Amino acid sequence: MKAGVGVNGSRGFPSPDLPAGFGFRPYHGGEDHAAMAAVRLGCAEHDQVDAHSVVEGLPTAAEITEASAKLEDPSKNQILVVHDGDVAGYATIRWWQERDDTWLYLHRGYLLPEHRGQGIGSAMLSWAEERVRQLVRQHGTARTAIIGANAMASERDATALLQEAGYRQVFSLVELELGNLRQLPERSSELPTGIRTGPVRTSHYRAAWRTVVDSYASTSLTPKWTFRDFCDTADPACWRAAWDGENMVGVALCSIRRDRTMGEVEELSVRADRRRLGIGRALLLEALRSLRKEGATTARLHTGTANPHRSYDLYESVGFRRQNEYVRYRKPLA
Repeated sequence: MKAGVGVNGSRGFPSPDLPAGFGFRPYHGGEDHAAMAAVRLGCAEHDQVDAHSVVEGLPTAAEITEASAKLEDPSKNQILVVHDGDVAGYATIRWWQERDDTWLYLHRGYLLPEHRGQGIGSAMLSWAEERVRQLVRQHGTARTAIIGANAMASERDATALLQEAGYRQVFSLVELELGNLRQLPERSSELPTGIRTGPVRTSHYRAAWRTVVDSYASTSLTPKWTFRDFCDTADPACWRAAWDGENMVGVALCSIRRDRTMGEVEELSVRADRRRLGIGRALLLEALRSLRKEGATTARLHTGTANPHRSYDLYESVGFRRQNEYVRYRKPLA
């Protein structure tokens, strides 16, 4: 026996058949955040989630509150799976325009392991895809829209579900950790003549932003990043830049995570004509020492597995070691 429970049926959402006792319901706001955090915790061991990941860790209810607040119309773009009244899973949809003008509609779902293998994950996926189609029609983005989904390499169930549904891997992110900021190497050589380094001031923001944006000029599959976005999230205490005369040639943008013990290398960019000169390594080490001074004991970063600039060599040379892989999947809208 199966019991189908509609999700916002009046808004055109599907009403898939689910096992008895299960149903979909809309996101209700703050009252759901603790239960959603419990779902993530309940998935952690089975899916080998790294609680300290800077890509996708183990969020608290407060962090889910923040993430939900950033969604557009979360009551329509976030649903919960309930089992006998308790939250057993949830799915979220968000979207953005990428540098090549593609509109990516990304869905991400989580379901407690004990409820998998009953078709519930497939029903969540069907809801997400139908909701994306509605959004594409509303936004008028059909010409450039594509559906995306994420999964860690260790999430075997999610990986199998996506691949069976026609999703294909387009790239991966690898996360690296430097376990002890007290053991940083010294700068191995002097910088080229005329190159100086120092902190990033407010007056340097536009040059720093442009340095990062230009480093992605030939890279698709990444969101557009406006100067306003840059300024809205600026936290320059652990930022360092390099100049040749008055021209900025590289930046290292680091920040302290909320727990104040872990730092993150958010960006490390050196202009193409100044690479392989030791500038990136010098900036990275200066920024890491700034993190240490601010109280961080470890640091993490992530980069694409197909990175053409051999950044792995640089990161490993200062002590970073690989931790996790996060796979990005896509599927044509049609």
